[in-house]
Amino acid sequence: MGLFDRISRVVKSNLNDLVSKAEDPEKILEQALLEMQEDLIQLRQGVAQAIAAQKRTEQQYKQNQNESERWDRNARLALQKGDENLARQALERKKTYLETANTLKATLDGQLTQIDTLKRNLIALESKISEAKTKKDMLKARSSAAKAQEQLQGTVGRMGTSSAMAAFERMEEKVMMQEARAQAVGELAGNDLESQFAALEAGSDVDDELAALKAQMSLGPATSSNQPSLPQANEQSTAAKSPVVDAELEDLKKQLDQL
Repeated sequence: MGLFDRISRVVKSNLNDLVSKAEDPEKILEQALLEMQEDLIQLRQGVAQAIAAQKRTEQQYKQNQNESERWDRNARLALQKGDENLARQALERKKTYLETANTLKATLDGQLTQIDTLKRNLIALESKISEAKTKKDMLKARSSAAKAQEQLQGTVGRMGTSSAMAAFERMEEKVMMQEARAQAVGELAGNDLESQFAALEAGSDVDDELAALKAQMSLGPATSSNQPSLPQANEQSTAAKSPVVDAELEDLKKQLDQL
């Protein structure tokens, strides 16, 4: 294979590829239908011309036939009058018109056959064009649906990598983090409230215990007149132990203050 043949093949393949990519089904169908309609118009014109020619031939045939019959009558009339020479001339004219009529009859028969064929082709082409119109509408609808589907798939595919979709994902994650922080803060606030109430309850117990302890420590002869008096030795012993009790009381107060 020569260099020019290879170059020619490469150029043709590239051109075919460009043409294939440039072909739009809807436009191609419209163009094909237009061409078919142009063919239909030309065929109709051809049929009309053939019919007009057939009509003209038929008229000529009838005229020559009529002339042939007229000269036949003239020949008969000349013979009746005894003019044989005139009859012979009339028969020659009859022969000429008759031959022309026979030729026109053959032409007319051929034209009628041709017209019949053209009419059948016209009907077939009209049927094909009607079918093509229906198919064109169907194919256009399918092409439009395919284009819409392709665009939709492309849009969905681009959404997976688009910055807008990424922004939505980031914002969703951010909202989820905010919700998690809010939930954590709520849990911490609830725990702190419970701890405060627990401290209050503990403080109440300590205060009650401290009040009871104070009441026990403050009992003496003036506040316990209803009780039997203790021996003197016990009073002295209790008085001797009062500083120890006071020290313990101070320790308890310090422990309460640290709570």
